[in-house]
This record gives sequence, C-alpha cells and structure tokens, in this order.
Amino acid sequence: MGIQFGTDEWVKAAMAALNASPGYAEAAKTWEGDFYFIVEDGAETSYLYMDLWHGQCRDAFKVDDKSQKSPVFELSAPVKIWHGVLDKKIDPIQGLVTRRLKLKGPMMKVMKAPKAAIELVEACSTIDTEWPEA
Repeated sequence: MGIQFGTDEWVKAAMAALNASPGYAEAAKTWEGDFYFIVEDGAETSYLYMDLWHGQCRDAFKVDDKSQKSPVFELSAPVKIWHGVLDKKIDPIQGLVTRRLKLKGPMMKVMKAPKAAIELVEACSTIDTEWPEA
C-alpha cells in the first residue's frame, strides 16, 4: 500500500528521499529556495511546502492555509500532470516551458538548475505513491 500523493505523509517521504539522494545533493549543492508544490485535484487544492537548501531538504509539510508560508517559488499543476512528472512521462523543465507546470517565482533561477529538478523528480519517483482517481 503506497502513500497518498498530496498528503503531509507523502511530502515528508519526499524530504527523506531527497536527503538520501547523492544525485540531488550534488546537483542542488548551490540551490537555495523554498517551494509550494501546489496540487490541484478538482475542488480541492493541496499545498506541499519544501525548504530546499544546498542539496538538502530542511523541512517539508502540508499546509492547511496558503498564507502560512511565503515561499520564493510556487509550482502548480493538476494531479494528473504531477503523476506524469513522477512517472517520468513529463520532463519537469519541459513541463515549465509548455506551461503544464505553472511557476510563480524567478524562472531563470530554476532554468539555471535543470539537473537539480531532474534529480528531485528522480528521488520522488522512488516513493510508493498512491494516486487519487482522476
């Protein structure tokens, strides 16, 4: 039985996967920035917060109220797009360019660290994820 995507339990598993990934540690060693990963699932929207700092995730949790944090970046997409990204059917950088993933924040900072984005997806794709019915 997997971990339900978009939950506090899932984002904490993502933090553990990132912190155990030598590929992410290397690719993101100069990266600084926190994120809301926003999951749009019909009437419900989930906000997953991750504090990413020099190849580590310092904190990760689901927030009930978007105003709880003011992250540098917000990355949002419907759950089916997130599923495609984590199944490696949608490249995260390509998803940004085609606007299937919508980014608020300094796009150039993200574009300068494509390997970090790919390693983040690689680490998160190892989580046994249960997806909501689309």
